[in-house]
Amino acid sequence: MSFQQGLSGLNAATKSLEAIGNNVANSGTVGFKQSQVQFSDIYASTLTGSGASQIGIGTQVARVAQLFSQGNVTASNNPLDMAINGDGFFRMSTGGSISYARNGQFILSKEGFIENAAGGRLTGYMADINGVVATGAPTELVINKADLAPQATTTYDLALKLDSRKPDLVAANFDPNDPLTFSDATSAPVYDSLGNSHTLRTFYVKTAGGQWSVFATNDGVPVETAPPTVPAGMIGTMAFNTGGALIGTTPSPLVATMAVTTGAATPFNISIDHTGTQQFAGDFGISKQLPNGYYAGTLTGFAVSSNGDIVGRYTNGQVKTLGQVILSSFANPNGLQNIGGNQWVETAESGVPRTSTPGSSGLGSVQSSRIEESNVDLTAELVNMITAQRVYQANAQTIKTQDQILQTLVNLR
Repeated sequence: MSFQQGLSGLNAATKSLEAIGNNVANSGTVGFKQSQVQFSDIYASTLTGSGASQIGIGTQVARVAQLFSQGNVTASNNPLDMAINGDGFFRMSTGGSISYARNGQFILSKEGFIENAAGGRLTGYMADINGVVATGAPTELVINKADLAPQATTTYDLALKLDSRKPDLVAANFDPNDPLTFSDATSAPVYDSLGNSHTLRTFYVKTAGGQWSVFATNDGVPVETAPPTVPAGMIGTMAFNTGGALIGTTPSPLVATMAVTTGAATPFNISIDHTGTQQFAGDFGISKQLPNGYYAGTLTGFAVSSNGDIVGRYTNGQVKTLGQVILSSFANPNGLQNIGGNQWVETAESGVPRTSTPGSSGLGSVQSSRIEESNVDLTAELVNMITAQRVYQANAQTIKTQDQILQTLVNLR
């Protein structure tokens, strides 16, 4: 009987060494999760059902479990490298077949897909032309390198500090080229539908204690005004209370009508919101100046935020969400089937995937320009290797001892 027990021990020690060797070999593999061989004893069934004097007949491999503990996260120079800090797997698609991975080393294919070394494509949610992520069925993420189309300026948030000490002027005498005919002025770049830049300049003429007339020019030319508004370029008035706060504008909001000859839509209207403007005894200043709109831009780079948003940066200074990475988790990760290449597939034992965005539903966050190293502890594995070697030697010794006993019996006369 000792031969069978010793042989099972030798097989067990060999399996343990194989797992340890595989762990050591993959200690430098990004996203690798170490394996651990788990054993169980073997007992023969008895006819009487009594096990008081049973002696086991060896050991066997119960299962090879993978330890999905967190690996160290280190920096990378590739913005497409991603590390999961916490629970979850990247959801990959290879020819329509879905697999799951912790290795976040990705590259951009010539078609714009985010792929791993095996050609699997990262999946998630794509964003529309306005940067709004369309959640629903996951799809293969693709980076759209097309230029960002221009957007015409339609709104202009402008908060000012007007000087109440300025002398009263006559609005009818306004001349944009004569600084003596207006109290203060400011300018900002605005864009037509083709992305051509124009300069919108607004002028403020103090006509009474809390009354101001507002004028505007488009590239130095007074903006279009509807009769009987006089003089040319006047777009309305502003009124302040005795505390210096803006009561309102007439009309509300003020609108600058911009006529252009660039081939863009003409005229285009810009709504100017003066909320927050004040009138005090102090120097003129600008508290807020935010016109919308921009010219066409080319994608210069992108980054992934902690919630999985892929944010593109353009030459016109704009940022736009291009898509969102998703993660999947399982009730029993050890039930996943390892198919190699740092990838797993779903099985009945793993349960169905729970897929959501990073940072939600108990999923970890995504870190851009980071990689998750193997969770193999080399020191521990080398110690385990010594232990497995001693176990192998000890089992070999039981076989040797049994052989010596049998030889003694054979030699009896």
